[in-house]
Amino acid sequence: MSRAADRSAQGETLSRAVWSVLAGQGLERLTVRAVAAAAGCTTGLVMHRFPNRRALLLHARQMLHQVTRTRVEALEAQAGSPRAALRAVLRQGMALDEQTRQEAIVWMGFLAAAVTDEELIAEHRRNNRAWRERIERLTAAAAPEWTGERAATVALGLITTTEGMAAYAAADPAAFPAADQERMLDSALAAYGLA
Repeated sequence: MSRAADRSAQGETLSRAVWSVLAGQGLERLTVRAVAAAAGCTTGLVMHRFPNRRALLLHARQMLHQVTRTRVEALEAQAGSPRAALRAVLRQGMALDEQTRQEAIVWMGFLAAAVTDEELIAEHRRNNRAWRERIERLTAAAAPEWTGERAATVALGLITTTEGMAAYAAADPAAFPAADQERMLDSALAAYGLA
């Protein structure tokens, strides 16, 4: 195996380990040592790529953004109508299965750490603004007769509804099963006239 392929495989192993620790053990346990243990490597190898906790958190948040961006772009492309695209994109942001539950945990962990860190909060704001712009665009396409202000307001309502559900379901999946979350999404879309 070439040295470049070896580094790539190492990088993937470390990325999975960062994600695993943050999603499975929580923010407080995200350390270089915990990532090394999850990756089955030395702390020195982890520190070569991620010199501190901030670097671990940034990497997890960037992975989350990349994974979800790829998924929503595919959902938009496959949707049969603007309203179907809006629902599909919002739906994927809820904690409906183990993957999306982990994504919600990573998002919340990053937010908790970012509140007092200028670099982290800048990354958080940049990604959240991109998400809001996407949902506003999809909402406007689903209701082209609306003013831009109304589409933006409804988009914000839909974002807070779905992200709130994701947070609750990530913490207590038994109390917020996927079917209940989907019913809530459909109720919110119907209340705004977007069903």
